[in-house]
Amino acid sequence: MKLSGFDLFRYSIPLAQTLILKNTTLHRREGLLLKLSGSDGSEGWGETAPLPGFSTESLSEVAAQLRRLAESMTGHELIDGWVDADGAFAWEVEHIVPAPSARFGFELAVLNLYGASSCMGLADLLAPTPRATVPVNGLLSGTADEVLEEASRMRNAGYRTVKLKVGSRAVADDIRLVRALGEELGDGISLRLDANRAWDYEEAAEFVRGAARFEYVEEPLADPARMPDLIEEYGVPVALDESLVGMQPDELEERRYARAVVLKPTLLGGISRTLRMAERALLLGMTPAVSSAYESGVGTAALVALAASIGDRPVPAGLDTYRMIAGDVLETPLGLPAPGVDVSAAEEASHRIVVHGLERL
Repeated sequence: MKLSGFDLFRYSIPLAQTLILKNTTLHRREGLLLKLSGSDGSEGWGETAPLPGFSTESLSEVAAQLRRLAESMTGHELIDGWVDADGAFAWEVEHIVPAPSARFGFELAVLNLYGASSCMGLADLLAPTPRATVPVNGLLSGTADEVLEEASRMRNAGYRTVKLKVGSRAVADDIRLVRALGEELGDGISLRLDANRAWDYEEAAEFVRGAARFEYVEEPLADPARMPDLIEEYGVPVALDESLVGMQPDELEERRYARAVVLKPTLLGGISRTLRMAERALLLGMTPAVSSAYESGVGTAALVALAASIGDRPVPAGLDTYRMIAGDVLETPLGLPAPGVDVSAAEEASHRIVVHGLERL
């Protein structure tokens, strides 16, 4: 089968509520969908959605990169090497397409095209025996009372892991809330925290000294270089998120102090890069947790497949951000929010796109 053509679309989806990311206020989620067409009639869709406040590339930049790459590959035979995470094609895409979100979108479209032609789902392409379901960590937000109320609801709904954003309140308030959450959730539910580099060293130390148990805290320090000091002094479990952007997988060796790594393919630079990062993390004893960058259903379904394919045990994925999107590009939205998502159902839903709601570029 040859890559016979492509189409590029833009989407703009309203958010369920205003989203503030690193001083960037969003009312809509915007991105691109790339459709690759095969000579046998197969189609493969991929999503490229730079995240304002985190991605440095613009939509116009990634549109140009996707178009250039798709044009250069049109007419070429789609071979097995195109879907090998360690193959020459994956490395070539990283060289040709500098924007991380564009690499994710193009790789996803290629994998979905190959899968459609060979009658295989994305998860089956990524691993010989992917899991059938993926657990999801619930995302808590709002006032303290709203957080505790939502935590109770999630506990009753069957969530086994929840995540709370910290750092926007006074440290003492965060300490009180985390203690109250520990009591509300009980021993059977894991609590993850995300500080988004909000604290200086003294603030982080104050929080660690006073807070109750938690699985890990993502990026606690404004100066991430001091994380080894924080861990050595207080034994706090930390996860890397922003620190991974632009990092090569072998550089994780220098950060063996981390308990976990939060893998966002839109920011890391594609599926191949994410798989290599996850493999390295596992070798170093770190927990790889796949997480969303507020993608639509096309990208989120790919994250489900990734989470089902990594490691030998299920790790709750950060997919609860999907609830923020008021609508979708899919005919049938994914089965989220929920404490778990069916991999096959997400795969099937991700192939049915509402094309008439998109802007053709």
